[in-house]
Formats: sequence, structure tokens, C-alpha cells
Amino acid sequence: MSIHENLLGGPPPTHLPDEPEPRELLAGGTAPADVAAKYPTSSLAWARLADDAFERGSVVESYAYARTGYHRGLDALRRSGWKGHGPVPWEHEPNRGFLRALHALARAAQAIGEQGEYERCAQFLRDSSETAADTLG
Repeated sequence: MSIHENLLGGPPPTHLPDEPEPRELLAGGTAPADVAAKYPTSSLAWARLADDAFERGSVVESYAYARTGYHRGLDALRRSGWKGHGPVPWEHEPNRGFLRALHALARAAQAIGEQGEYERCAQFLRDSSETAADTLG
């Protein structure tokens, strides 16, 4: 038996490839809109746009940004071998953009009264990473 064998019988965790440039630009203070324009596949940039819009009360705009980040993340997960379910660990930093976008989508869906979508996204977040669900609230 391999030390890395999954004893729970579920799919292995998905680890997205690292793309440090968008993360570094955001950490350095570059506007999320500029990062998203330069790196449109970055879920993290879209999640930051969603967070900023939500904080200023632009909930529909936040929803749109979060949905974009979520779909960009799904594309990246599929390219990384994800089959539609299984862990997406928060502990792997490149996964955080997708997880943040998923959280932002749940939050915005709840704010606009899309209760079913809120519940699906909140459960998807928890199923993907309990740590992310607990950390992001």
C-alpha cells in the first residue's frame, strides 16, 4: 500500500497549478480590474472584484464578478483532472481563488434572494473544503 493512497475511497484532492503573477500583483496593490484584464482566467482577480463590489453595496455586480471567477475556476479544475466532485483543498494556495469566488457567489446569491443557488454554492464550498467554508464564513 502506498503512503499516498486515498483510504476513504473518494477522488484525490485537486491542486490547481500555481499562477503567482496575479496573486503578486494583487498583493502589491494593483487594482483587481487591472489584474483581471491582464489575467482574465484568474479566479482570484474576479473574486477580489466580487468582494470589492459587495463591500460597496453593488450586489448584482458582485454576483456577476463572482460567477465569472467561479466559471474560470471550474475550467481550471477540469483541466487539472477534477471530475465534478472531490476535495479542492484551501491549504493549496492556488485553489483559493476558485474557493473565494465560490464563496462570493454564494454570498451574492443570498443577497439577491437566490436561496437555492446560495444553498448549492454554500454546500459545494463545504464539500470542496471545510477549511475554506470555515475561513471565509
